Amino acid sequence: MANFVMLNQEQHADIKVIDERSQVYGDNVMYAMTFPFEFRNVQGSYPIFFQKNAETGAFFPVALFGFQEAENLFLDDSGWNAAYIPLMIRRQPFLIGFQEDSTAKDKKKAVITIDMDSPRVNTEKGNALFEHGGMTEYLSQMNANLEMINAAHEHNEKFINAIMELELIEQFTLDVPLKDGSTNQLLGLYTINEDKVQELSGEQMQQLNSQGFLMPIFMVMASHSCLRTLVDRKNEQTV
Repeated sequence: MANFVMLNQEQHADIKVIDERSQVYGDNVMYAMTFPFEFRNVQGSYPIFFQKNAETGAFFPVALFGFQEAENLFLDDSGWNAAYIPLMIRRQPFLIGFQEDSTAKDKKKAVITIDMDSPRVNTEKGNALFEHGGMTEYLSQMNANLEMINAAHEHNEKFINAIMELELIEQFTLDVPLKDGSTNQLLGLYTINEDKVQELSGEQMQQLNSQGFLMPIFMVMASHSCLRTLVDRKNEQTV
């Protein structure tokens, strides 16, 4: 269970954060949310799909790392073996939180929170958070990452609304036959319907392009070529 608290220099002056990638630190995850602005980097290593929030019904894009719960096929003894690690993974163990601020435009001020129960958090090993009365370069970078994520959530929503309006999302099921004779079946995922993209009018394509959504659509479709690599990684581990 996560235990997020607002980061405070006085209380957390001695805290360090380990940024190594390992199952020990919770990196054995099947997928992570991703954002259109990083699709170009993500699609080079991972398939991009969409999932639906069980409570709200809202869609969100994810980078797929494995075929079953708690499986990350990019983790090995040397760490995370991929050219790019999605931002929602790199931001750990931090999140943006909000506190009331009457001077702020929306009466809320964004603050950094840290999961004190994360195995990355300790006082002996890793990146220091504060020095010389201020943030370290590491914490400044994490803060910048959190700000990007905060802005990207709104962009995600606009992207999803645009492709939903054009009915471009379809359910996706994948049967993955493995060398050991077993089959993994992926359920609960959604993707872009390529046929419907091809049927879009010039005006609709131009509208998507002007919104900055056309390229992310193509990136999602291109990312599916990474499924073959994912299957190969799975077979290497099951042989």
